[in-house]
Parts: sequence; structure tokens; C-alpha cells
Amino acid sequence: MVKIAVDGMGGDYAPHAIVKGAELAYKEGLADIVLLGNEGVMKPLMANPSGIEIVHTSDNVDMDESPSVALRKKRDSSMNKAFELLREDKVQGVVTAGNSGAAMAFAIFTLGRFQFVERPAIATLNPNVKGGISILLDAGGNVDCKPAHLAQFAVMGDAFARSVLGIDAPRIGILSNASEVTKGNDLTREAHVIVKGLGLNYVGYVEGMDMYKGNVDVVVTDGFVGNVALKVSEGVAEVLMTFFKENIGKGLKSKIGYFFLKDVFKELKRRIDFSEYGGAPLLGVDGVCVICHGRSDEKAIKNAIGMAKGFVEKGLNDSIKEKMQGFQLLQRIKEK
Repeated sequence: MVKIAVDGMGGDYAPHAIVKGAELAYKEGLADIVLLGNEGVMKPLMANPSGIEIVHTSDNVDMDESPSVALRKKRDSSMNKAFELLREDKVQGVVTAGNSGAAMAFAIFTLGRFQFVERPAIATLNPNVKGGISILLDAGGNVDCKPAHLAQFAVMGDAFARSVLGIDAPRIGILSNASEVTKGNDLTREAHVIVKGLGLNYVGYVEGMDMYKGNVDVVVTDGFVGNVALKVSEGVAEVLMTFFKENIGKGLKSKIGYFFLKDVFKELKRRIDFSEYGGAPLLGVDGVCVICHGRSDEKAIKNAIGMAKGFVEKGLNDSIKEKMQGFQLLQRIKEK
């Protein structure tokens, strides 16, 4: 059985949502689990017997804490100790809903990056109208990027789509303000030239709507734009569901319509609910790490644990390592 370390103290609803989510995952047989955090706080929340291993830690990382400060002062935090267990091969993956910047810092410092990866990236899974999944990276890990970083994201996204989603030739696009190559900015234009020469199934510039229309499998951008795009998408989804809830009960016609379409609404809610996907993998570090939304509930935590297990079983990191070796080779050829 795959064993996953779970940061019990990370997230807006920690530790309750984390503990309950871990218990759900364990009961469903998704993975063996090591729960890290304040044992005196977490244990009373758990069923008896739970079957989940607890590792007590004396500290935790605050959601608004500076990653550099956390790295210096929070070495006995639940987050850092989870990554240490992964480095020591005592677990095969880490799940945290805590401070994403700190999670990236601890992951890089404790696990290290793959060779030729300068910047690890957060990859989010987004549903599209064709019933598939489109990947967006970076979704917030790196605010300022160089063209070579976007090229590395493209290679890692390609490996992810192949090994996890089973797509033979993932369509790669660079997120821009229009599809014409004359648009964009210095970053996208320079990245376009590099990615075009990597031998990937590169389709050029794409717009935000293309991801949801299913016209592209991997969307590459810097972390600033990616995070804004992600937050806007989440906001639209929440407004949409709120609108439905507020108007379903207004009038007989609305109620009758809902009666016939309630299964459609349920499926819509399921597909746009971030908790269904669990979290976002951090690609480029030497170990499986899933970073969850800060507002993750127990359902999201359970699914994130299942996601981490799936990445371990499908050999995601081996696929990325292999792809990055090819990327370096192509770069050397180009330089000659």
C-alpha cells in the first residue's frame, strides 16, 4: 500500500477538515497515512481506533507566513516534517493544504529539484466542455519567469499529460492575449521560439477560453498570470452556482425546471468543484507533492490523497525526469 504524509495543521479549516479527510481516505483504502501535527489537538478528532499513524510536531506554518521565514524558523513544523519523511523514503508522497509558497520552499530545500529544472511549477487540473482535463502551469509558484522556465513547464506538462492523463501527443499552448504570434509580450514571444523547437506537439499561443473549450491539453504561463487566471475561474464558478441556488426557488417555472434538470445541475457542480480534484501537483521536485486549496474541506483532502497515490503508482516523477533529459539534449543541440 502506498503511504502518504498529510500535513494536519495546514489549511483554513485545519486540523478538523484535514483529520476527517485523512480518515475518509484511509477508510476507503486509498492509502496508508501518516498524519503530522499537534497530537493533542488532532487525536481527539479521530475515530477510535483510526488506523492512522500520528507524528507529533511542535510547530506549524501560518497561512500568511513568509516562505523564507518558515524555512528558517519552522523546521519542526508539520509541513517540513512531512517532506522529511518523503526524503527518508518513509512515505511516497506529501499532501498539504497549507501555505503554498512555504510548501514549495520546503519541497525544494528538502527534496531538491530534478536535474535541469530551474523552477518547479504548480499544475492545476481544469475540466473542459469536451469531458476532458486541461492542465495549467504554473498556477502560482513563480511570479517572475524567464522564457526558459516556460519551456521547462511545457516539458513537465507534456510528461504529466502523457503519464497521468494518458494523452499520447498532448497539445501544448502558451497562454497569451490572442492567438496571433505578433501579440503577447517579450516573455511569451521568446518562450514561443524555444518551445516551438522542442519537438513537442506545440499549437502556439492560446487564450484562456481555449483551456475550457478543450482546444489544448497543457497551458503554459508564468505564475502571476496563471494564478490570476485560476482565481478568476474559481470566482466565476462560485458566482454561477450561487446564481443557480438563488433563482431555483423563484417561481413555479423555476422549480419545475429544476425538477427535470437537477441531475444536470449536480453534474455541473461536480465538474467545477475544486474539491473533486483534490489539489495541484508540484512538478519538478524529487518527490510526489500535492498542494491543496487553502479552503479545502474533508472531501478535497480525501481526493488529494487519492491523487497523490495515483501519481506514485503511475510513475509521474520518472516520466518528468526522462522528459527533462530530452529537453536538455534538445537545448544542447540548439546551442551547437
